[in-house]
Amino acid sequence: MADLVVIAFPSEEKAESVRQRLLEMQKEYLIELGDAVIAVKREDGHVRLNQLVNTTAIGAASGVFWGALIGLIFMMPLVGAAVGAASGAISGALTDAGINDKFMKEIAESLQPGNAALFLLVRKFTADKVLQDLEGVGGTVLRTSFNDEQETRLREALAGAGHTAPAAPAAGETPAA
Repeated sequence: MADLVVIAFPSEEKAESVRQRLLEMQKEYLIELGDAVIAVKREDGHVRLNQLVNTTAIGAASGVFWGALIGLIFMMPLVGAAVGAASGAISGALTDAGINDKFMKEIAESLQPGNAALFLLVRKFTADKVLQDLEGVGGTVLRTSFNDEQETRLREALAGAGHTAPAAPAAGETPAA
């Protein structure tokens, strides 16, 4: 079961830097993401989605391959490649893997122009290490399917209100009991 987390940021650059941090943590096996999409509300009010995977391009590339292969059978590889690319691009554009695009656009409509939202589909994660790494990055949690305790810990980490060790007493002071 995956959890959904939506965090708003003041800019696309800030959202992208947090997404890159999470992708680095994924390489260290601290978090497993099903999807990580940035939705940006442009100054004209339109919402643009910055997906990790471009399904249209992948569909077109695989369509070219299969179209050319089938075209070779009928002695028309260029026609087959062109038809395959077109049909692959169409099927790729209609494919919606991960978080629903319509849902992301609806949530992003509530943002101020120029702001961005980071949509995360979290399959599993090591909470203490991930939250420690995200401590103080900022952002506002808009939605989450976490339980109340996890959501509170996430909000505190983003705000930089994590648990810190007590300061050592200064020279000449006695520790408080």
